Amino acid sequence: MTTAPVSSAPVNVTSAAASAASSSVAAASDDDDEEACDTTITLTSSSLPSSSPGAPNFYTGPASSASAPASTSSKVASSSAAASTSSAVASSAPVASNSSAPAASSTQAATSAAISTSGNAATTSSSSSSSSGTVKYAGVNIAGLDFGCSTDGTCTVSGVSDPGDDGISQMKHFVNDDGLNAFRLPVGWQYLVNDNLGGTLDSSNFGTYDNLMQGCLGVAEMCILDIHNYARWNGQIVGQGGPTNKEFASLWSQLATKYADNDKVVFGVMNEPHGVDIDSWADSVQAAVTAIRKAGATSQKILLPGNDWTHASMSVSDGSAAALNKITNEDGSTDNLIFDVHQYLDSDGSGTHTECTTSNADTFKSFGDWLRKNNRQAMLTETGGGPNADSCLTDMCEQFDVLNNYSDVYLGWTGWAAGAFEPGYEISETPSGSPGSYTDQPLVKQCIVGKFTGSS
Repeated sequence: MTTAPVSSAPVNVTSAAASAASSSVAAASDDDDEEACDTTITLTSSSLPSSSPGAPNFYTGPASSASAPASTSSKVASSSAAASTSSAVASSAPVASNSSAPAASSTQAATSAAISTSGNAATTSSSSSSSSGTVKYAGVNIAGLDFGCSTDGTCTVSGVSDPGDDGISQMKHFVNDDGLNAFRLPVGWQYLVNDNLGGTLDSSNFGTYDNLMQGCLGVAEMCILDIHNYARWNGQIVGQGGPTNKEFASLWSQLATKYADNDKVVFGVMNEPHGVDIDSWADSVQAAVTAIRKAGATSQKILLPGNDWTHASMSVSDGSAAALNKITNEDGSTDNLIFDVHQYLDSDGSGTHTECTTSNADTFKSFGDWLRKNNRQAMLTETGGGPNADSCLTDMCEQFDVLNNYSDVYLGWTGWAAGAFEPGYEISETPSGSPGSYTDQPLVKQCIVGKFTGSS
């Protein structure tokens, strides 16, 4: 998810709109690749069908929860979450989008059946088929530098809200006080290159991002560099009428060069692609993987994102798993090429409701079986729910029990989201208080932390 400077009222973005956006570029050549930025753009509710499930949540910044309730028809995070840092842009309310989970439990059930019966042979190095009982990584997203972009990859660079010192203090708390060890640091493509598609990293903007990254590297075991652009740049799909694969690869070559000597850095190729031709998108992901490896980052993990907002429940049925399974390193191996998945727990899988209705147990068991069959691994990089809701405390903890039982194929989880979000954001994971006296949200304490450290 991500955010953009817009009004304080949340906007609805649906998967149907994503499909419509992608259809206009479906005939583009395979050589073209577009990127989407991690921040959020302004879309009116009339511009997108309200009935389509599975679109990502949005956070509309600063506003009270009463003034802007979350939409129930799409993954739209309500405006109850405001940017928490004093450096947040005061004149433009950042809108943060959560990830998009599959629309309905019936869809998940159907997909689970498909996952359990499908799969193709793989030649990757993963763990054995026996679980160790606990995943290796757990943490949260530290959002803010993704604020300002929408699900069509249209971004406003001025809309970012740098988590800065607050974000770094939060990470120190989560590690030192809670025992977490992984953070995902979303950022918009446009922000990194200062709106210059195909250009070099902007020294000032990248410096801001790198400051957050260095704060993560100083305390954590895993720091995920997430390009939060939905496989798009200003409405155009990477490699499908928008940015070319060469331009996409250039971005990743530059980023990989910066962090090639640090194995703690994990490269999250793209946040929540949607409405893409999966085979063409796999070519774009392959271009990014090749660029990363050629830049000297030969041992780091790379997260491979599929279609349909990277929903775990859709990965096999929509062809993403099969397409991504063909992506390789330069030597033909699939070592450290990890499937990137998202999944929320509310009624429409959008992450916009405070109540949870499913633990996603069948989804993660079925996809876990597919991963075992194909000798692959995955990382759950977005999930969340109402921080105080009993239903979410139950369902989220049960979800993590499943991942722990499949810890041979699931590396771990990072919840959505802390950082520049205020503790009042509907699915906030931002601790209340101040450095040295933080208090965790109940969902974080009991599930994200508890199911990792055994303290719940």
